[in-house]
Amino acid sequence: MDEVTFKSDTVLSDVHLYTPNHRHLMVRLNGVGQPVFLSQFKLLWSRDSWTEPGAAGGRHRGAQTRETPRAQSGSVGPPPGSGHQPEDSSLQEGAGARLDEDGDLDVVRRPRATSDPDPTEPGRDKVHPMILAQEEDNALGEEAQESCPHDVIRIEHTMATPLEDVGKQVWRGALLLADYILFRRDLFQGRTVLELGAGTGLASIVAATVARTVYCTDVGADLLTMCQRNIALNSHLATAGGGVVKVKELDWLQDDLCTDPEVPFSWSEGDISDLYDHTTVLFAAEVFYDEDLTDALFKTLSRLAHRLKNACTAILSVEKRLNFTLRHLDVTCEAYDHFRSSLRTLERLTDGRLRFVVEPVEASFPQFIVYERIRQLELWKVIAEPTP
Repeated sequence: MDEVTFKSDTVLSDVHLYTPNHRHLMVRLNGVGQPVFLSQFKLLWSRDSWTEPGAAGGRHRGAQTRETPRAQSGSVGPPPGSGHQPEDSSLQEGAGARLDEDGDLDVVRRPRATSDPDPTEPGRDKVHPMILAQEEDNALGEEAQESCPHDVIRIEHTMATPLEDVGKQVWRGALLLADYILFRRDLFQGRTVLELGAGTGLASIVAATVARTVYCTDVGADLLTMCQRNIALNSHLATAGGGVVKVKELDWLQDDLCTDPEVPFSWSEGDISDLYDHTTVLFAAEVFYDEDLTDALFKTLSRLAHRLKNACTAILSVEKRLNFTLRHLDVTCEAYDHFRSSLRTLERLTDGRLRFVVEPVEASFPQFIVYERIRQLELWKVIAEPTP
């Protein structure tokens, strides 16, 4: 197939639309008939060169500055005063159309914008998935898993879905959260942690490289099965770090965890006891795109914080998306505004036992995964602590 076409009512992640120097492989159809693709995400660190976590958050020596993409935004142009000039000096000439020798208009390709990739790197091309024949599926099985290097995360995902299935795609917020986990190893080292709305499980997989136990949660048997497959694909990373990932269903609209053994991905009594007795970190990425779901997430976060035996910290990743709405006849970011309003409401919540302290996290830490970190990506920290 030469081009990938998507219906207008589908949602497509930028991560999948533009991925430099990668080919997406369609490996199967999932339980509801959606094409499932396999992508690789490059890790910019070497496990052998890890430093001990310290005051600086445990930087990895393996993340070299020269190969780490920019940390603060998607701007990658030459610095001011660097003396860099476009290769075609005619781009800086004054007004006046350029004509070729036949007198036709000679259209010059626009200069790279500051948000474009580094000019020294290959450009971002549209993804052209390669469809595998059925007999080739085994090429991505156990043999590929065993030979998978420690600097690559392999993720199965869909590429275009209805809004209700966006958890089956990889979003930049999950990559930013994964970066933070690798940067703040001291916060996750040897801990029991819980991901809310894990989607494909990418952040949980990264957390398992440092945490003792990771509860990777979401809803829907098909999505959780995809999580389980991705954890198996990257089991070498968790095994080397000593972590265990447990995929469980956690419905934000329900007060209690499902313990019915007949339900896939339900909780055992031992898991529930471990969750409440030992969890100290919760995290969630890109789950704030719908106001009702955002409300449910914050209610779940508050409920869990009150049930946990220890004080906990929640790390939330969000992308501020601007959309034109007919209701306002203007460009707005309603989902993001509702998220910020929910943070303020949580901070004002007092019940005499817990208080919630909300802090923005400066996204100036180094990148450990290859992706485009843009200005609209944000991290927020929520600290639940006993009321003095």
